[in-house]
Amino acid sequence: MPNSTNPLDEMMKKFSELMPENMRNAQEDIEKNMRSVLENGLQKMNLVTREEFDIQTAVLQRTREKVDALEQHVKVMEATLQSLQQTPQYSQQTESEATTAHSPQLDKTT
Repeated sequence: MPNSTNPLDEMMKKFSELMPENMRNAQEDIEKNMRSVLENGLQKMNLVTREEFDIQTAVLQRTREKVDALEQHVKVMEATLQSLQQTPQYSQQTESEATTAHSPQLDKTT
């Protein structure tokens, strides 16, 4: 079962327990200052929440699935093209298309 307490609160409690007895009188002020320092430090670290992390993980998983599907589709298309290129009819057709494409066209407008 996940721990429902705030990690920052847990750190503050541990710091308070480590303080000498004479400093515990000023504990509230020290906790506020330490909390502020910790919060500022954590904000500068550019961290994301667990929810944001989980959302990005799901997006990445969907993207991977799409890429895998596209890779499979490309393999099928390549195999189809390769099998077509091996047929004599396709080879003759592409040769005649290549000849037609490279033949100079006469301008009939003159």
